[in-house]
Amino acid sequence: MSDTAKSRAATLTHLRSAGFAKGDPIPLPLTMASIFHAPGDATGFDQYGRFSNPTWHAVEHALGHLEDAQCVAFPSGMAAISAAFFALVKSGDRILLPSDGYHTTRALAERFLKPLDVAYDVRPTASMLDGGFAGYRAVFVESPSNPRLDICDITAVAKAVHAQGGVLIVDNTTMTPFGQRPLDLGADIVVSADTKAINGHSDVLFGHVASRDPDIVARVKDWRETAGGIPGPFEAWLVHRGLETLEVRFDRMCSSAETIARRLKDHRAVSGLRFPGLEGDASHNLARAQMERFGFLISFELASEDKAEDFINNCGLIEAATSFGGVHTSAERRSKRGDAVPPGFVRLAIGCEPVEELWQAIEASLDRIGA
Repeated sequence: MSDTAKSRAATLTHLRSAGFAKGDPIPLPLTMASIFHAPGDATGFDQYGRFSNPTWHAVEHALGHLEDAQCVAFPSGMAAISAAFFALVKSGDRILLPSDGYHTTRALAERFLKPLDVAYDVRPTASMLDGGFAGYRAVFVESPSNPRLDICDITAVAKAVHAQGGVLIVDNTTMTPFGQRPLDLGADIVVSADTKAINGHSDVLFGHVASRDPDIVARVKDWRETAGGIPGPFEAWLVHRGLETLEVRFDRMCSSAETIARRLKDHRAVSGLRFPGLEGDASHNLARAQMERFGFLISFELASEDKAEDFINNCGLIEAATSFGGVHTSAERRSKRGDAVPPGFVRLAIGCEPVEELWQAIEASLDRIGA
């Protein structure tokens, strides 16, 4: 971890203390209110629950501290992605999406943007630079891609997109601000499903948009207020609590993933292993250049659908689940979600269990299914 990241981690849990009065609670209070006392001109104060909430402000302040940017909170990652598009694009625009990223982003474009005369194209993450970016209002990248974990050069993409007058949006869900900093690499907007590692306890849906461009932030906030895609204060409170342990959890998960990926590579039942932290991975050199950590996701293939299901469902320290980033290690056979991957393709999300015990459980399950 860089010195700057360490500094952000150290000060994150003390952000509120500068405004403390004697007797104030140190943990963030939960404000459950839809209306606020607002006599006369209440500009600059909380007035109505669709406009603002003190618990939102606190979590947005904490996220902004990590992103070094203004942040706008949303009730899910897809709400954040939707806001980024609907706040920026208009009829007649064209956008570019990753063909190998989260499938719901493409579904949003097909079902809702396309009927509004917003055209879209798709391109693989690993070859995102191929073909240029002429004519695109917005380019959306997900690096590493989910679930194959391919990577694109965010700095090079940002420069090329900007040269054509476009805006670059980066989905940084898998990495968090502690693992990768797309805004520092030139992106205009970061979106994140904070449902995952940022909250980290698999008990809330949440998301955010971050940008250093005040006009973009204003548009996104206007979209949220007008469309009503607001987070609940209790959900915001949970995410704020999760943020306070993010650095510790993320460090454990990434370190364990590096250990387990190296061992998986040598197991006879495993093929097609992808993890950016492995020296032989196709993305390793680029990952070293633009990522502070290599993440906690690992992908690989087993011989068949049945063997993949057997491995996941009968490993004592793996939860069969479609999300990731919580304290529990989880895995999923991704072809059943519609991803263009082989039937035995597994996405493994490493959690916070002690690494040796976790590996013993994984190895035992792999040994049982055989090669």
